[in-house]
Amino acid sequence: MVKLKLLLIFFISFNFFCTPPQIGFENSGNSSIISQINKIIIESGLDATFSIKILELTNGNTLYSLNSKKLLMPASNNKIYTCAAAIHYLGKGYQFETHIVKNSNNLYIIGGGDPDLTIMDLDSLAEAIKNKMSKVDTLFIDENFMDSLNYGNGWMWDEGSWSYAAPVGPLTVNKNCVDFYITPGAKNKPVQVKTFPETEFIKYKNHSKTKNDTVDFKKIKIERDWPERSNLFMISGNVLDTASADTFQRNIFDPGLFTATVFKEQLENKGISVKNIFKTKNGSSGSLIAKHKSDSLLLSAKNMMYESYNLAAELFTKAISVKDTVHGDWPSGLKLIKAFLADSAAIDTSKLKLADGSGVSRYTLTSTDQIVKLLSYMYNSKYSKDFLLTFPYGGTKTSLKKRLIKTENQIIAKTGHLSGTSNLSGYIFSKKHGPLAFSILMNGFIGKPKPYQKLQDKIITSL
Repeated sequence: MVKLKLLLIFFISFNFFCTPPQIGFENSGNSSIISQINKIIIESGLDATFSIKILELTNGNTLYSLNSKKLLMPASNNKIYTCAAAIHYLGKGYQFETHIVKNSNNLYIIGGGDPDLTIMDLDSLAEAIKNKMSKVDTLFIDENFMDSLNYGNGWMWDEGSWSYAAPVGPLTVNKNCVDFYITPGAKNKPVQVKTFPETEFIKYKNHSKTKNDTVDFKKIKIERDWPERSNLFMISGNVLDTASADTFQRNIFDPGLFTATVFKEQLENKGISVKNIFKTKNGSSGSLIAKHKSDSLLLSAKNMMYESYNLAAELFTKAISVKDTVHGDWPSGLKLIKAFLADSAAIDTSKLKLADGSGVSRYTLTSTDQIVKLLSYMYNSKYSKDFLLTFPYGGTKTSLKKRLIKTENQIIAKTGHLSGTSNLSGYIFSKKHGPLAFSILMNGFIGKPKPYQKLQDKIITSL
């Protein structure tokens, strides 16, 4: 980083004269903007690998570029590619469907890759069946719409029970998570726990303790026994007796069985007994007796971008590769995303590494030049209006909730965060420069991301 600072200082000094010097890194664009942004970077004193590209959309001129062809981890900026490709291949009005099929006294619950299926949606399906059956011999789980891989290539082995690493499956409910509601118990007694959904699918051991002081106080923890692929949760740590209720969301193992178990319990609550639950790889046959259609893909894509919803990104990736005779999978979906980027946005995908749709994988690598090319293409394409609607802006209930508040929708952008990685890419609607596409990737730092986020905000608001 010291070398980068020295080169930037050297570059700034030459920008007050004639042609910029040929030095060992790429830094190009409008000379006054180069001086302006380089000064901001140097004064920040931050140590990281930076890649930045800012493009004027009206004329295609590069306003600023710093190491823009360097491949770095995009983290959730990768969802920009996935969002664009899903709109292109599936269409903004596409709806995911969950089917219930009856065959004699058996039912099949058939997953269609809906990332937004809720507990209430499942209950509505159970209600639709209430007057058509009194007992079910076997509830079959049909997940043949997609492959059986639940975790992406390059996802860290210790991602654990956090909600952002929920397993991927075509039969998904409540984002493949359980919500734990924690409230204080009596002094020196375990905290009170409620879950949503309330289901026999999970178990938990409560080793927590309610305290009235902070001596030897340990923060509350809820962890699933993910090394053993179980749905046993361990609750430990402390809660003050004056604390308000708190909510923790943790992922589950085996999303298809989770969804089917909750559905079975809902059927039983409506007086329909269910004897067995089994998975089937042979598909389903019989008559359709209930189905649920999701909201439009565009709304789902907006949820994905606003919430940085990893599960949705992976389901989109698999869904675009589904054919009548072939189920969806990661390799085929990623191949189609790269084909779209190459054919439509003229991106050299030989220099792009896609391992997943969400950016959780540390094998996924891209450059700010590639991201800006896609942003530029989408801005000038028939998808422009819909695509731009999916981007968050400052002050909204997103990862930009506490950022860029005063700019409102003059800056719309997707954040990206992994350990040691902080990124921001999107659009600036500048009074001086007109509409701009930008991408800022910062990788390889140690410590918290907040200083790097402030630097990103300072760079883009300077325009």
